[in-house]
Amino acid sequence: MQILPKKLKAGDEIRVIAPSRSMSIISKESREIANKRFEELGIKLTFGKHIEESDEFVSSSIESRIDDLHNAFADKNVKGILTVIGGFNSNQLLDSIDWDLIKNNPKILCGYSDITILNNAIFAKTGLVTYYGPHYSTFGQKLYFEYTLDHFKKCLMETEPIDIKPSDFWSDDAWYIDQEKRNLVKNNGFLKINPGEAEGQIIGGNIGTFNLIFGSKFMPEIKNTILFLEDDSETRAHHFDRILQSLIYQPGFEGVKGIVVGRFQKESKISDETLKKIFASKGKLKNIPIIANADFGHTDPKITFPVGGSAKLFIKEDEMKLEIVEH
Repeated sequence: MQILPKKLKAGDEIRVIAPSRSMSIISKESREIANKRFEELGIKLTFGKHIEESDEFVSSSIESRIDDLHNAFADKNVKGILTVIGGFNSNQLLDSIDWDLIKNNPKILCGYSDITILNNAIFAKTGLVTYYGPHYSTFGQKLYFEYTLDHFKKCLMETEPIDIKPSDFWSDDAWYIDQEKRNLVKNNGFLKINPGEAEGQIIGGNIGTFNLIFGSKFMPEIKNTILFLEDDSETRAHHFDRILQSLIYQPGFEGVKGIVVGRFQKESKISDETLKKIFASKGKLKNIPIIANADFGHTDPKITFPVGGSAKLFIKEDEMKLEIVEH
């Protein structure tokens, strides 16, 4: 059964937790910018008690991370939960999570990248819709944050369907090192891979992380879904190709209705033509509507989308439309 959490509003409290990497790597400048942004939204921020802990993996113990996660869901004053940043080890938490606690205390949880694990496992185990969108650290971006903030508000603070229009410009720079050194690239819009129309439930996120729960009890059903997939700078064409193939082998894949691919980082060196070749090589994808270069993933700006919500895809020769319907 699907559970949609209540939307955020001014006056609400958001708890910041670190289920992956630690808050200790976030600069004072980024923290100040992020805190001010939430203050301007009228949102009160509180912080998990273990988020500054940092070990050799720039993370903390499973016990510390679970404690902060459980406390955030159990606290009646907390209306939303935001992750500090991504990383590599959220999958360590799954066997320790109290799924009934989450199901009985439904609320917004938002993050991306390694948080793909929690987004999809929570939906699979409890039916709670969670959100693939900016971290707390993302809110520390000084310049060109308007598109990301606008879509965060549309998805988490409003109820109307969201017509996703491509951003005017995008960037893939280390803004967290130098906030003033930015390199904007003109956005050419969605890339059409396959035409068609589709409507379905959204699952997915970072495909390299999503892969870690394939075939497990934490994997949501993929029948009647639109898959939202992206990957980070460490991926190359052959990595994306083989994980996509692995996804195609998952039970129920024949029921997938469509695919939306987030923009790749420059370091991945995956061109539009290479991406088209990868999808063309998969016979089971030839009749599935697919678009790429959507504004989500590890470049900026980013939309926020609901894992467990729903979307519509409309792809014709001269028109492409993506709509988040239920969020």
